[in-house]
Amino acid sequence: MRVSVVIPALNEEATVAGVVKAALASCASEVIVVDSDSTDATAAVARDAGATVLNWRDIAPGIPVRPGKGEALWRGVRAATGDVVVFLDADVTTVEPGWVDGLVGEFANKQVQLVKATYRRTLDGEEHGGGRVTELTAKPLLKLLFSDVPAIEQPLAGEYAIRREAALRLPFVAGYGVEVGLLIDVATTYGPDAITQVNLGVKTHRNRPLAELAGMSEIVARTICHRAGVADSAVEERAPWVG
Repeated sequence: MRVSVVIPALNEEATVAGVVKAALASCASEVIVVDSDSTDATAAVARDAGATVLNWRDIAPGIPVRPGKGEALWRGVRAATGDVVVFLDADVTTVEPGWVDGLVGEFANKQVQLVKATYRRTLDGEEHGGGRVTELTAKPLLKLLFSDVPAIEQPLAGEYAIRREAALRLPFVAGYGVEVGLLIDVATTYGPDAITQVNLGVKTHRNRPLAELAGMSEIVARTICHRAGVADSAVEERAPWVG
C-alpha cells in the first residue's frame, strides 16, 4: 500500500521542517507540502528538509485557487499518488514518525475509509482536552444533528488519513470546515463503521487567539448545518475530482 503524506502550509517556516522529517521517517512513499503562497521561507525550508513542494496554483493550474485550508487539501489529494493520503498540519511541534504509521495501520481493515487522530492537546504548557471550537461548536452540533456519526474525540483534527479513492469522490469545504465535512460525508457515504480513531499521544502546536476562533466556529457550524440540510447554511466547497 502506497502512502502519501500531504502537508498544507502557509507561512510555517519555523515548524514545517520537523513535520516533513517525521513524515519521511515513517512508512510514507512520498511527502508533499502544498504551499499556499507563503510569503516567508516555508517552501525553501520544506524542500531542504526533503519534501516535494508544490505551490497550490501548480496543481490543476487551469482551476483558479480559492482561499482556505480545504483548497490546499483538495489539491493535495489530486497531486498525491498513494492509496492512502495522510494529512498533517505544518505547525505541529510534537509530530513523530509513529503518527503516520499509526494512522495508516488502521487500513488493514478494508472497511475503514477514514482514520482520525485523537490526542491530548497542550495550552500554555498544560495538557487539556479538545480545542475551544471542537468542544463548544463541533461536538454539540454533531451530537444534535448527526447522532449516527461516530463520537470522535477530535473531529477537527488536522492529522488524519483517508483512502485516496474515497477522497477523490467527496467534496472539500474550502475553509476550516473541511475536516468535519469529510467526517460527515464519509459516515453518510460509507457508513459509521468506515471511521475509526487512533491515539497519537500529545499534540503541541500554535494556539490561535480567541479573535480568530469566531470565524472558524462559524464555518464549522455552517458546514455541519449545511450537511444536515438546514436552510441558508451553504458553504463554499470544491466538487469531487471523480464522479
